[in-house]
Amino acid sequence: MAQIKFGTDGWRGVIAEDFTFANVQKVALATGLYFKNHPKAKNGVVIGYDARFLSKEFAQASAQVIASAGVKVLLSEKIAATQMVSLGVVKKKAAGGVVITASHNPAKYNGFKIKGDFGGPAHPEMVAEVEKELAPLQDVTTLPIELTPFDELVKNKQIQFIDLTKIYVEDLKTKIEFDLIKATRIKIIHDAMHGAGMGIPELFLPKIGTIRSDYNPSFGTTNPEPLPQNVEELSVEVRSGKYHMGFATDGDADRIGAVDEKGNFVDSHRIFAILLKYLVERKHFRGAVAKSLSVSDIIAKMCDKYNIRLHETPVGFKHLCKLMTERDIIIAGEESGGIAVKGHLPERDGIFIGFLLAEVMAVRRKKLSELIKELFDEFGEHHFGRIDKHLTQSEKDKVMKFFNSKPKKVGSFEVTKIDTTDGVKLFIKNGWMLIRASGTEPLIRFYAEADSPKKVQQMLKAATKV
Repeated sequence: MAQIKFGTDGWRGVIAEDFTFANVQKVALATGLYFKNHPKAKNGVVIGYDARFLSKEFAQASAQVIASAGVKVLLSEKIAATQMVSLGVVKKKAAGGVVITASHNPAKYNGFKIKGDFGGPAHPEMVAEVEKELAPLQDVTTLPIELTPFDELVKNKQIQFIDLTKIYVEDLKTKIEFDLIKATRIKIIHDAMHGAGMGIPELFLPKIGTIRSDYNPSFGTTNPEPLPQNVEELSVEVRSGKYHMGFATDGDADRIGAVDEKGNFVDSHRIFAILLKYLVERKHFRGAVAKSLSVSDIIAKMCDKYNIRLHETPVGFKHLCKLMTERDIIIAGEESGGIAVKGHLPERDGIFIGFLLAEVMAVRRKKLSELIKELFDEFGEHHFGRIDKHLTQSEKDKVMKFFNSKPKKVGSFEVTKIDTTDGVKLFIKNGWMLIRASGTEPLIRFYAEADSPKKVQQMLKAATKV
């Protein structure tokens, strides 16, 4: 049996291969033992789950183990987005949380995310403590504790059911100007991608359009990740339905991708920039900004203009979350669609960000395409692309060996500087490339940013041909 390893965001594995009930019980026990020593242990641990195959059953198994280990569990009574669990942790003053989800990964995967008492991804040092508890359990065939039957734990209130949707809806209604969005009659459509966000936006805006908002654990054969190739259906719906804006959320609804009124994809870099401008110029937020190193340089240019400090972290939202819990951060974001804003949670929230984007449109009285043009007019054009390449281990090693050798040239592009904080980031004139081996899947991600879409494609072609 392969060893259980935590990646950039929790532990993930292929269902029935690595992600088995036996392994989930081991990780749950290690998590329960860690939280048992937490100052808020008496308030329990919140557990939620997404819309994947067997997620509910894996969540119940985790709840049974953690409760049997002596820690009360507040278990979601239905499918819940990751940010709902994080908010539940904060509102219930819990020791932490667990989400059964593999986020944006293909349908054959499931995962186990751990949340801190601050309502965000567990800090790296917290995960390290859980891994310490897990180490002696890796090779056991029988758990070293006796499991109390699930129904008995419910009867004894060691497992209590919780309505995380109600908590989330009540909270978000105080943070977004829904009345203004309704008054300006912005026509919005939400693509749930068959994920945990299904049915949630309608609770705020009953007239919102929806697609892929039904239960389908196979995700309709499309990975539940809001990338251009995965949201073509949303683009078509926006154009045919004359919507002003569409937004898609991933498998656990914490990430976002958007579509403008013309059906053009709007990536998280542009959403991040639009929100940063709004929060600083209109809402007069003060503090610093944080981004992962795969995020657009337009954010650095904006921080220079606003005289705001910019923190840059390795990829993985846990690093951004840590900064948000330790410093005064206005907004933090990563390339893959995860954005968090001051005053909400130190956590990604695709639904909140989608509505905040609609609020910007309502306040500014501008179309989404106009907000992007405004950014480019002020800070120059920034275009981004990414290719995920599935490779064998030997192919993966060969590619990484080339880039780790700090090449002076990639294709026809001269390298001016190299950063090895996370993967290999190569700077060229008016752009950069980043090559990273995935922490959760057998693939390498190739990222590129430049001042034209054509140049981005040329850079990606050169990088992937190595």
